[in-house]
Formats: sequence, C-alpha cells, structure tokens
Amino acid sequence: MPRVLVVDDELGVRESLRMVLRDDCEISLAGSVDEALAIVREDPPDLVLLDLVMPGRSGLELLSELASRPGAPAVVVLTGTTAVATAVEAMKQGAADYVTKPFEVDALRIKVRQFLARRALEDEVRELRAAAESRDRLGELLGRSEAMHEVFRTIRRVAGSRATVLIRGESGTGKELAARAIHELGPRRARPFVAVNCAGIPGTLIESELFGHERGAFTDARERRIGRFEAASGGTLFLDEIGELAAPVQAKLLRVLQERAVDRVGGSAPVEVDVRVVAATHRDLEKEVDAGTFRSDLYYRINVVPLELPPLRERREEIRPLALHFLERLRSEAGRGPTRIAPPALEALERFSWPGNVRELANAIERAVALSERDVLELADLPPGIVRAGRVEELREGVRSGEIGIEAAAADFEREILLEMLERCGWNQTRAAEQLRITRRALKLKMDRYGLAAPD
Repeated sequence: MPRVLVVDDELGVRESLRMVLRDDCEISLAGSVDEALAIVREDPPDLVLLDLVMPGRSGLELLSELASRPGAPAVVVLTGTTAVATAVEAMKQGAADYVTKPFEVDALRIKVRQFLARRALEDEVRELRAAAESRDRLGELLGRSEAMHEVFRTIRRVAGSRATVLIRGESGTGKELAARAIHELGPRRARPFVAVNCAGIPGTLIESELFGHERGAFTDARERRIGRFEAASGGTLFLDEIGELAAPVQAKLLRVLQERAVDRVGGSAPVEVDVRVVAATHRDLEKEVDAGTFRSDLYYRINVVPLELPPLRERREEIRPLALHFLERLRSEAGRGPTRIAPPALEALERFSWPGNVRELANAIERAVALSERDVLELADLPPGIVRAGRVEELREGVRSGEIGIEAAAADFEREILLEMLERCGWNQTRAAEQLRITRRALKLKMDRYGLAAPD
C-alpha cells in the first residue's frame, strides 16, 4: 500500500487528513521538520503533504532536504489562501503542486490518488528498465541479441560449477569479460581472478610464468617465484589464447589439470593448487588437433563447456546501443564531450564490418570523442576507414536502387580504394602502386583524375 506523510504543526489538520486518506494509503504524521526527517529516514514515503509555515524550521527547509535525496517523494504543499506566493516559490524549489486551506476533501483525495498512481507508474517503469538492463547485461558484457542472451544463459548455468570452460571467438569479442563474468557469478568470486595472455609471453618464459620456479632453477632465478596457477589458487585462472602454447607446455598444463598440482621449474615436489580454469582462443582448435599442433587430450580436457562469442557483424542490432553506451561512459569519465551521435555517423557505424569487433568499436568512439569539439559526434569525427566503408556501402545501395549509375559508382569506388591505399602506404606512390598491382605512372594519372594529393 502506498505511504503518505503529513507534515503540519496543527494536530487538527493532521488528524483530518488521516481520516480523509486512510482508505487510500498508509498515513504517517509529523508535527515538525525534524520529526518528518526521522520518519523519512526510517520509512521513505511515496508522497508528502507539507505545511510551509511551522514553528522552528520551515517547510521550505524540509523541501530542500527531500529534493536532495535519491528517489525523493513528490511533495504537495499545504498553504493558506493568503500565502499562495510562498507556495509558488516552493514549486520552483521542487514541490509538485499545492493545495490551499481550507481544502476541499474530494478534490484533495483525487489529487493524492493521482500522485500516488503516477509514483506507482514511475516505480514500474524503473523496475522494467532495470530488468531490461539486467537482461541485456552480464558484468561488463553487453548484448541485446538472442545470440548474446544465449551466451548470458550459458554463463549463468556454468558459473556455479568448477567445469573448465573454453571460450571461442574472434579478437575483440569480449572473451576476457565473459571469463570474468563466470568468475564473478560463481562461488569463487571472493578469491583471485588471474588472467594470462599466452600469446604475449615468450615461449622461454611461459613455463615459469604459469608454474613458477625455485631459486637457482636457471641463470636469472635469484629467488623463488610462484606461478600464475598458485597465484590463482582458490579462484579462477583465465588462459587467453591457449592455442598459442608450445607442445611441451601443453603437456605440462594437461598434467596440472589432471592432478591439480604444479611442478615449479627446478622444484623437487609438486604443489597442490585449487584453480578453476577458463580458457579462450580465436583459433579453430579442432583443425589444430587434426594438424597435430594441439594435443587432443588437452583439447578435450579444456573443452568441457564450450562458449561461443558471436562477432559484432553478426549482431548489427547491437552496434548502435553499444556505441551510445561507450559515448556515455566516456562522457561520464571525462565530465564533458559529445552528448549524442549524429544519424549519418550512426549509419556509418552500423554499416561497418568491424573486424576488431566490440573492442574496435569502443576504440573508434574513444578516438572520435577525443577529436570532436562539438556536442554532437559527427561522421567526420569517425576514423577514415569507417567513413569510407560507409561510402562504399552507400554506392552499392545506390546502384541497387537505381539512384546511381554503375559507371559513376565504379569511379567513386575506385577513388575510395586509391585514397585508402595511399593513406595506408603513407602516400608513398611506389609502394601504393605495388599493392594495387599497377604502375606508378598509372597511379599518378588516376590521382590527377580524382584530385588526390598528399596532405601537407
């Protein structure tokens, strides 16, 4: 049942309002601002009926304090017919409405019901929005497509177990974010999450990095060092790009997964570890197994629960909300920047193929925000490659619809390709001509035809 707080120094007014409204809501009564604040802290109301003129602290002070609170209740001011100007001032400070004394009972009851119904609707909208956000978000992973919702469902189902998970997906799809979500939703959330990029550690160091080493195990081993498995004990170890591991390390990793113990390099006894392993790769490990470059027994050991992250180009409906999310996050962090993205820029983002997936999109928005000096992020603020890709798609659609002739479209397309290659080659015409498989003279003629010249 909704709650209404009546704040008035006159006992008769308080009791009268309690009698009038008792069938519609729960009533709390306060004779002063301090008493009202105590009630608000204990049990926040949905609506406050507030007298402005009271001994001690005035109703305006209470109004000011209520307005500063998150989820502040609506305030209807009670005022005499001679103090309407004060009520209007109260509305400028945040009051929702005012009622003059003596009030008409039926009119007051209708007004209260309207405000309570509005509050109930606001709460429902807030709950629905929160539910939608939780449905489209898991940790730092965002997605509203059915493919991403399936990813979220799999993560929630597997998080509570200790089964090894193999996350597959292209670079930039959020494999580490998925691994972190598995960790945060599971029983090990209070223990360490340790991430290792197997592709970023030289082959000569990866064994020591994963399993640790004893003092004197090799030339530079001046002291004992625990490896990532021991550092993650009790928690989760994320092995990113596991397909990059060399065969000898694969064999040792398999033994650790089977025996739940590591042998430090140069050590004489195994060290027990309790680690939940989540691995990730962008490679096709089945083909690697067939080719003999990845151990089949290790593959089956890590692929207990497969999790596939779809590339961004296969869920284009998410490009726009993701771009707006990154824009809002950057603006929130910097306290300034563009507040929205212009429609042509959004259309170019949605047309781009995003080979670098969500990471590339985030970087593109960050670059555009850094370069933009306007409140609106425009097409010209986006990276040139995205703008050109959008232009090529426009040409294709123009030809399909009959708006652009094939010869004009071909000329525009050729110009875009030439410009892209020249920029990629730093405007080195010889190198650009080699990449385009034409002579330097032919390239120069085309540059002249299309008015292409190196920037100053």
